[in-house]
Amino acid sequence: MGTKGKQIIKIDPQKIIDELNKALSDEWLAYYQYWAGSKVVKGMLKDVVIKELVEHANDELRHANMLADRIIQLNGTIVLSPKDWYKLTNCGYDAPEDPEVVPILKQNIKGEQCAIETYVKLLELVRDKDIITERIIEEILIDEVEHENDLENILEDMA
Repeated sequence: MGTKGKQIIKIDPQKIIDELNKALSDEWLAYYQYWAGSKVVKGMLKDVVIKELVEHANDELRHANMLADRIIQLNGTIVLSPKDWYKLTNCGYDAPEDPEVVPILKQNIKGEQCAIETYVKLLELVRDKDIITERIIEEILIDEVEHENDLENILEDMA
């Protein structure tokens, strides 16, 4: 990180790196959960759900890239081993073992709700202390709120 870039951060960069690596682990697990769900899902509105799951998977991958880029900007090291994702995750991973639409939607809603909580806490940590990370987190949080809404709307349409 450049000299001026370091000067505008009013918090220990390692604290930010540690929290971003937890969020990065969440994003990779969320990506895989969405991707796997899109491959196995069955039932009513399956095609609509598949489209939504694939879109969300792509967003989670984009989030992972944003977080990784910021970790590297802060002179940190990204989580290098998938086995470490489970050690660091805030939200865990729910394998889509029941391929029916409703359970798939519910487990992904649960994941989005956890992600929203995680990013709100991260936002509180960096607010007015690291404006660059703050903006990244705000952008991701907007997507996570939208994802929860999208999934809940599909579930509601099915009722």
